[in-house]
Amino acid sequence: MASHTASQRYLSTRGGSYSLSFEEVILKGLASDNGLFIPEEIPPLPQNWQSDWLNLSFEELAFQIFSLYISPAEIPPAALKDIIHRSYSTFRVPNVTPTVTLDGDRKIHLLELFHGPTFAFKDVALQALGNFFEFFLVKRNKGKTGKDREHLTVIGATSGDTGSAAIYGLRSKKDVSVFIMYPTGKVSPVQEAQMTTVTDENVHCLSVDGTFDDCQDFVKALFADPSINKTQRLGAVNSINWARILAQITYYFASYFSLIRSGTFNPAIDKIRFVVPTGNFGDILAGYFAKRMGLPVSKLVIATNENDILYRFWQTGAYEKHTTHGTAAEEGLVEDGAKAHPEGVKETLSPAMDILVSSNFERLLWFLAYEVYGSDATNVQEKRQVAGFKVKEWQTSLKTKGGFSVEEKVLNAAKAHFVPERVSNVETVTTIRDAYRGRNTSDSKGYILDPHSAVGVAAALRSAKAAPNVHNVALATAHPAKFSHAVELALREDKGFLFKDVLPPQFVGLEDLPRRCTSVQKRNGLDGLRKIIVEEVERERNGAHPN
Repeated sequence: MASHTASQRYLSTRGGSYSLSFEEVILKGLASDNGLFIPEEIPPLPQNWQSDWLNLSFEELAFQIFSLYISPAEIPPAALKDIIHRSYSTFRVPNVTPTVTLDGDRKIHLLELFHGPTFAFKDVALQALGNFFEFFLVKRNKGKTGKDREHLTVIGATSGDTGSAAIYGLRSKKDVSVFIMYPTGKVSPVQEAQMTTVTDENVHCLSVDGTFDDCQDFVKALFADPSINKTQRLGAVNSINWARILAQITYYFASYFSLIRSGTFNPAIDKIRFVVPTGNFGDILAGYFAKRMGLPVSKLVIATNENDILYRFWQTGAYEKHTTHGTAAEEGLVEDGAKAHPEGVKETLSPAMDILVSSNFERLLWFLAYEVYGSDATNVQEKRQVAGFKVKEWQTSLKTKGGFSVEEKVLNAAKAHFVPERVSNVETVTTIRDAYRGRNTSDSKGYILDPHSAVGVAAALRSAKAAPNVHNVALATAHPAKFSHAVELALREDKGFLFKDVLPPQFVGLEDLPRRCTSVQKRNGLDGLRKIIVEEVERERNGAHPN
């Protein structure tokens, strides 16, 4: 592809696919070898980017960054600007992802990512992904009618926010069906209502009697299933889809420039860390790409809850499932979507991060393997093959043995970019309470954090102690109203706190609206799930779906 730079061509982390276009990887989602797509190279920032980009709007920044990864031969500049504008005009604030100072003395800031349609950070990526899907399908279906039109069947799994954000990004898109699986009883009532009350005919909510990991396993099994791939073009909305990572890179730059413009941060002398509440590793991976591109981030802080596979990896070099059973697993709030499960996910107050393994970690592993094991290779292609081989080896061990360990040199390469922190339920509650009472904010009214954002702030406070005078930007990933029971647990003794004062009007009456949802029994396996999807798509394409 002579019209594409190396950063505009894509490969699979497991070595089975090379030199794919942005269109191909976005529509496919998961590689045929079950690997994840990444750019062949991470692009360096252009000269003078710090001065040229300083005063750009969020949309203008997104255009500059997207253009490094998308060839104009695929999406012309005017069309890309239109996609970006339609994606972010849906947000409730003009600067899309504002950065606010939480504690000026300790240089702790919040990057607010919850101003989109579903009040969660995933709107930033999924509003864009829906418009990318639409652009490519309109192009492919020009002049086609009926069954000749290409139809995309989008499959996703959610532990809460991905589902509603995907649905709001894809609802009523022509030639797209979207199926979102979520674990029954393990998402908050607001999250479930946001999904199931969308009754557009192309939206299908599937409630699975298992864990989020079960849902994610179903997604991967569908993409690898020859039977369904004969009749359906499958697409992905989970963070396995590269567009999710790409879209999230923008807000790291936006936050950096916002702090400079405010006079809070001087890039000539100050250092900055981003602290990211982390489950599936997609959000922080976008920060890694920003850092590798050239954004001067001193460290990326991984903030996990008690499902801490990532924290343990950075401590030991061992990436192993660590199951928790019995009463030790039962510390979350069922009302906010947490529920212990026999397979060993520990319930916490931040249920969207309650996972055993982090899917996007595979993408980082590829870059670590390329750096460490590719050094002896004679050319770039051989380096890529070596990295793909190592990732495949590690992932096979994870699947068959429940984990793997890396050599010290690989762990050291990971430590060059990341610092891990693990935050307990008790610390989460304390952080919510302290932020509201004004101990961590100059705002006398306090700041109300959702429990996931509180995990990030707790980790930021530790980071500030470990590295004084460094600015720490914690990512606020969801509006507190999405996890009301955890917030009320933390603040119930504060007489001035009334949750209705922070409840968005969009949430009032939401749980009373009509719903549409299909129950999926895990015991029926892939065959049962495939049958549901094929039949629903057929009804939809024939215009016979019940209202």
